[in-house]
Amino acid sequence: MVIRATHELHRRRFSRNLGLGLTLAAFVALVFALTVVKIRRGEPMQAFDHVVRPEMVPAQTTPREAGQ
Repeated sequence: MVIRATHELHRRRFSRNLGLGLTLAAFVALVFALTVVKIRRGEPMQAFDHVVRPEMVPAQTTPREAGQ
């Protein structure tokens, strides 16, 4: 004998789980979209890896270039 009646508590719990699942899916979609946009723009992705990057070092100026 199987009891199939669903309690009101089960309906509320399902509603909350559905809302949380949709929120999680929206967050995953947002992160995925941002990742795709960043990759398609072609910007160089550089991480902090304790290595000197030439583009970050200020250019050296000579006295002639400085106007002296």
